Order: sequence, then structure tokens, then C-alpha cells
Amino acid sequence: MRHKKTKKTNLLAIMIALDVVLSPILRIEGMAPMSSVINVFAGVLMGPLYATTMAFICGIIRMAFLGIPPLALTGAVFGAFLAAELYRIFRNIYASMAGEIIGTGIIRSLLSYPVMVVFTGASNQFYWFIYTPRFLGAAVLGSIGAWFVWRKVKDLSVVRQMKSLFN
Repeated sequence: MRHKKTKKTNLLAIMIALDVVLSPILRIEGMAPMSSVINVFAGVLMGPLYATTMAFICGIIRMAFLGIPPLALTGAVFGAFLAAELYRIFRNIYASMAGEIIGTGIIRSLLSYPVMVVFTGASNQFYWFIYTPRFLGAAVLGSIGAWFVWRKVKDLSVVRQMKSLFN
């Protein structure tokens, strides 16, 4: 039992490291599609609790060390949770992708405006949807990227072992 928990914690740490390292490198201004790739993978491999924990820790690290505003937390958590929860329910990568797109692309974009009003003090009713094109674009690009990678790795024995660890 202790060995299994250690493996789960190690995989969680690896996913956090991948997200923190790859997101700033493969970034389009205002968009982090690699974060969506990692969220979909975390959702498929680790389930809702670990995927949400991963996204939360990544957001804290980005805010603390990379100077990212609170937007790092508002959406990644929703995207990771919905990616994992929809995968748990439907058991297919498309459901996980849809969860990431809804959570990061839509929910995150709408919650980011009030967070940024508190953070910056600037408000304008027009800005409710200012984040939507960027976050939705990043979530769609990242989800498609995750699908391409998933097609290649899903049958690898190490990936099957990771999935079975959390089931």
C-alpha cells in the first residue's frame, strides 16, 4: 500500500514538473496550450483528485516564481478537474478534452474577469469576454495536442501501468 502511494506521489510530482517547465517554454502570448495538454493527460491518468491537486500546485508555483497573476489558479483547476471527471464518467479521451475546453476555455475565461478586477482595480463591462478567445484557443490547441500524443502513447506498458495505479 505504501509503495502504491509513493508511486502516485511520484507521478503527481512528474506531472507538476512537466506542466511548470513546458508551459512557459511552449507559450503563445496570453495562451498556455501545454498546460491544457498536461491537464488532459492528468485527467486521463490520475483522476479528479490528483489532477486538480496538480493544477492547483502548478498555479501556486507559477504565481510565486514566474510572476503570473491569479489567472494561474482560476482556470487550470477547473480544466483539470473537468478533464478528469468527464474521463472518469465516459472513459474516453474526447470526454477529457471536452472537460478541459469547458473548464479552461469557458469557465476560466469568465471567472478571470472578476479576479483581475480585484487584482488590478480596473473594470469595464466589455471585458467579461476579453479572456475567452485566448483561453478557449489555448484549451482547444492543447486538447488537440494531447489527443495526438495520446494516440501514440496509450498502448505503452508504462502508460497502462500509470493508469492502473489510479484505478
